Amino acid sequence: MATLLRWRPITTPTTHSFHHQPSLSSSTLRTGASPLHHHSRRRSLTIAAAAAATETIPMEQQQQQQLKKGIAELYDESSGLWEDIWGEHMHHGFYEPDSRVSGSEPDHRAAQIRMIDESLRFAAVPEEAEERPKKVVDVGCGIGGSSRYLARKYGAKCQGITLSPVQAQRANALAAAQGLADQTFFQVGDALDQPFPDGEFDLVWSMESGEHMPDKAKFVGELARVAAPGATIIIVTWCHRDLGPTEESLTKWEKDHLDKICKAYYLPEWCSTSDYVKLLQSLNLQDIRTADWSENVAPFWPAVIRSALTWKGFTSLLRTGMKTIRGALVMPLMIEGFKKDLIKFSVITCRKP
Repeated sequence: MATLLRWRPITTPTTHSFHHQPSLSSSTLRTGASPLHHHSRRRSLTIAAAAAATETIPMEQQQQQQLKKGIAELYDESSGLWEDIWGEHMHHGFYEPDSRVSGSEPDHRAAQIRMIDESLRFAAVPEEAEERPKKVVDVGCGIGGSSRYLARKYGAKCQGITLSPVQAQRANALAAAQGLADQTFFQVGDALDQPFPDGEFDLVWSMESGEHMPDKAKFVGELARVAAPGATIIIVTWCHRDLGPTEESLTKWEKDHLDKICKAYYLPEWCSTSDYVKLLQSLNLQDIRTADWSENVAPFWPAVIRSALTWKGFTSLLRTGMKTIRGALVMPLMIEGFKKDLIKFSVITCRKP
């Protein structure tokens, strides 16, 4: 597999909570030891013990825990703003290639629905009542827009997982308000350790969540594990460009550019579409197909930037928090990455035998 770009974690000070401090013993008073000195010594020992315990956790696991915390907080903070301006679908829209030069502004919310339909069409998900999906998992569900759409489209039972408690709660509230509480359920869950049994779903759906996964092999492995025999797996995700035959890695400029985006959006390793294909092949998954839809999503980021520059968008952004503001500031880097063919918007599908 091609070399993956390593995520550089955002470092934050480690805090320790001490809920109980032992009282001073009578021996302390007899020896005349300073209570302040004794307290400091005990505190130093406690800190040392906590530090030693932390050191027993592998560095990679610490980074993954920190990453998951950052992702959850980012979406806890920003999902309300996104829904207010862009609606319930937290992903790119699919546009016709000439949308950027047409005289009228594209309907961005319709383009987001089109992204779902085009993904299903690309994966050849059957429409016939007897063959259409009956059980769907939405991995990285956001506020559940895709799940509710799929539930209506197929009459399917859909379950979604997200790291964000705010998103899960909002997704369930929207499902209840739309009369879909019996068909959809959303919970906090880790895509790398899904809370579902083997072979549970006949459609495994991941719409723009793979880019957050620190272990791509484990991510793909979990998608395959929860898929039933014959199930379709659809991954729509951000990738970096495929490496050329003589290349061992991206250029320094490309790595630096992606690193800036990683820090803002809590992204770990970027990989290429061909890397995903190799992972799917290693699991003996069949009918693997890919497409580059970068041209079809080109109007999306400029539209998001324009929405942020409206008075409503700007004032709402200021009320969210620094994580959301930091994400807004790197939006031009996403546009530049697409324009320079560094970033690819990839759709990848396969079938479990």
